[in-house]
Amino acid sequence: MKLNIYQIDAFTSQLFSGNPAAVVPLENWLPDEVLQNIAAENNLAETAFYVPNETGYHIRWFTPSVEVELCGHATLASAYVIFNIQGFEGDLITFASLSGELTVLRKDNWLTLNFPVDQYHIAVPPPALMESLAAASILEVYKGKTDYMVVLDSEAEVRDLDFDIIVLSTIPARGIIITAPGDEVDFVSRFFAPQSGIDEDPVTGSAHTTLIPYWAEKLSKTELTAKQLSKRGGYLKCELDGDRVNIGGQARIYLRGEIETE
Repeated sequence: MKLNIYQIDAFTSQLFSGNPAAVVPLENWLPDEVLQNIAAENNLAETAFYVPNETGYHIRWFTPSVEVELCGHATLASAYVIFNIQGFEGDLITFASLSGELTVLRKDNWLTLNFPVDQYHIAVPPPALMESLAAASILEVYKGKTDYMVVLDSEAEVRDLDFDIIVLSTIPARGIIITAPGDEVDFVSRFFAPQSGIDEDPVTGSAHTTLIPYWAEKLSKTELTAKQLSKRGGYLKCELDGDRVNIGGQARIYLRGEIETE
C-alpha cells in the first residue's frame, strides 16, 4: 500500500526552523502497529495521521515510541496540509482527538489552534527533577495533566540551562517544561521529553496549554507572545479564552512524498 506523506516545519515562517512534523492522510485507520512503525521510521518528534469523519477529521499523533494524547505542532502541520495541499474550502477545520474537539482557524498566513487549557497545580518537585536542574535557580514547580512545569528567573537562564538528561528521563511525566519571562516576548520556554523518546522538542504547542494560563495570570493579560528557545526555535501568538487557549503559528512545507507500508 502506498500512502502520501508530507513533512511540515511548524511554528515558523522559515524552512529549517520550527518543529518538523510528518503528516500522513488516510482514508481509513490502519492497525496501530503500522501507525507506530511509520512514526518510528520517520523518527520525528511526532507523526500525525488523520481520517475524514462526519464533522471534519479524526486525528492521532505518534512519537517514534508512543501514541500521545495531544500534539500542537503536528496538528498545525496537518491543518496546513488540509488547507494548502488537499484544497479544503473554508477557514475552520475541526478535529476529533483523544483530547476532545480541537479546531484550527486560518487567517492570512496564520493558523490558530484552539485547545483546552491544562489543569495544573503547585507540586513538590520529585528528587530527580531537583538533581537534574541543580544548577538552575528554580522559582516555582507545577504539575499539569502530563507534564511538570519549572519556572526560572530569566530568559538567559532558560537558554543556557545546564541539566542532566539521563536523570531527567527518570521523572514520571510525559515531559518537563522550563519557562521564564522573555526579553522581547512575554515568555519563553523549552521542553524536554526523553520519557517519550524526544530529548528536546523544538516547539511544543501542547505545552502552551499550561504556559498560557500561567503567564496570563502572572502578567495580567490574555494576549501574549512566546518563543521556544530550542536550537531550531519557534514563535507563537497566544491567547487565553476562558477554559480554552488559542495558539497561533505559521508553517512551511519541506517535503512531499510517498511511503510503502508493505
